[in-house]
Amino acid sequence: MTSAVAPAATTGTRPVSEHQRHRRRQGVLGWLFSAPYLVYVAVIFAYPLGFAIYMSLYDYFFTAPGVNVVRPFLGVRNYTRALTDPAVQRAFLNVGEFLLINVPLTVVLSLVLATLLNQVVHARAFLRVSYYLPYLTASVAVVGVWLFLFSGSGLVNQLLGPLAPNPSWLVNERLAMPSIALFVTWKQLGFYILLYLAALQNVGKELYEAAATDGATWWQSFWNVTVPGVRSATVLVLLLSTIVGANLFTEPYLLTGGGGPNGASASPVLVMYQQGIEQGKPGYAAAIGVLLVAFTLIIAWLQNRFGSERG
Repeated sequence: MTSAVAPAATTGTRPVSEHQRHRRRQGVLGWLFSAPYLVYVAVIFAYPLGFAIYMSLYDYFFTAPGVNVVRPFLGVRNYTRALTDPAVQRAFLNVGEFLLINVPLTVVLSLVLATLLNQVVHARAFLRVSYYLPYLTASVAVVGVWLFLFSGSGLVNQLLGPLAPNPSWLVNERLAMPSIALFVTWKQLGFYILLYLAALQNVGKELYEAAATDGATWWQSFWNVTVPGVRSATVLVLLLSTIVGANLFTEPYLLTGGGGPNGASASPVLVMYQQGIEQGKPGYAAAIGVLLVAFTLIIAWLQNRFGSERG
């Protein structure tokens, strides 16, 4: 008896329980299932961002494959230049103006329309597809329709008559970026409506019944039951719409002919394209991109923090 017990006592090791083995297997499986996504993030996001930071520190320029060149190290000079460049400053102010218009409109309209659509009995599928259709349509095709509507002799100006702005919407320095913000809001709205519709399915009907029993009006039920019930979806909509706005490129490029008039609708991504591709300064463009990433992360962090605290 003593000889059988002695080895276990002298080794100092504890036997591994079945629960511990199960947790280890779960950990291994978790890493295996996560590996494809981690590789995707590393290849699509982490490596390009790291390479952009590297480019931004040099007087970088593209060369033919296999050609060895020495690129001068600039340190933070590209960043200093970007922060003091009036065109870059204007682009960041433009995207800030865009976000101030687009993000609140997106949240309010998508939540209200999703709430109304959730109460529709007849033609529900038709209405959902109708709102989602602009999101699926190619931007180039939709931009053509928008140009037809908001050009100087377009349908909107004809309806407004003497109330139409002069210069017209997309060639007006004060109205160009708000017009683009309205366009993007309209085009992206269907996607966010679907997010809210999914979130509304998790709001218990008994909460609405209790509110009705207490004599709450529709607005009171909406404000005290619906809004808190979809708060996690609201944080997601805030983050996604901010990211979309920060990456604004196609709309000002097509609607205003490359950020006009006089840079009033230029976005940081558009300025990056002009500097990096058209003018052959990829290192400087990379510095603008890194600043844009930092700008977006700060806004997203603030939205997530304050949105979660209110929850």
